[in-house]
Amino acid sequence: MPLASPHAAIAPGNVAVVTGGADGIGLAAARRYRAAGMKVCIADCRPPEDAALEADGLLVMETDVSDRAAVEALARRVADELGPVSVLMNNAGIGGGGDALSNPEGWDRVLGVNLHGVIHGVQAFVPAMVARKAPGLVINTGSKQGITTPPGDTAYNVSKAGVKALTEGLAHTLRQQGGHVSAHLLIPGFTYTGMIRRHLPQQPAGAWTADQVVDRLWAGLAANEFYVLCQDNETTREQDEKRILWAAGDIVENRPALSRWHPDYAEAFQRHMTS
Repeated sequence: MPLASPHAAIAPGNVAVVTGGADGIGLAAARRYRAAGMKVCIADCRPPEDAALEADGLLVMETDVSDRAAVEALARRVADELGPVSVLMNNAGIGGGGDALSNPEGWDRVLGVNLHGVIHGVQAFVPAMVARKAPGLVINTGSKQGITTPPGDTAYNVSKAGVKALTEGLAHTLRQQGGHVSAHLLIPGFTYTGMIRRHLPQQPAGAWTADQVVDRLWAGLAANEFYVLCQDNETTREQDEKRILWAAGDIVENRPALSRWHPDYAEAFQRHMTS
């Protein structure tokens, strides 16, 4: 019996496309769409880790989402083999970019996959979804690092900040075009995925599983949330909200950039978090 659906687009026989679906959040989501009775396309640069997914109604296509022509070819093949798309989940992502003054090649890779890959997915699939005038769903995977932009991998922060702005603009455009298709920004917390597993063979106590993130996504869609802000085992919703408000306050109060990590503001930030 198919799972209860949190959105009209998630229905038996409908088609879902998941980029970055070979492992982690993407694979967990692909399993969930299959359990809801959907036909699923997993697009990734490597095969999925779950051989049990190999069945009728599943298409696996090796795809480099940073290549616009490859994503356009993906859209054509999905239409030909599975049918019109109801759910698009732009989830493919990588890290390892670098700070503002380093690793130009890493910047190209990270922006190519994390930002341009989402743009390519949106532009290759969404116009046809809108033209159908049927319920449709676009989920773009962002990050808290695209909102609070902590020091470290600035390239990753830039890519995910871009995904946030893109998805906000897309949601507005879709409302202007009838509202049959909705867009949502999935904002995971600390999640144990393949990207983390390559550095940490055991799941840290503070991390959520990918399935917990998809549980939160399901609840967010059922509540019609645009910003599906996830927690984890070490960060509460209240802590996230206070950190996000502090980051916005840097602009409003004209504090130094990233004042949360500035020594002159350490005490003020701690007071803010405990107030």
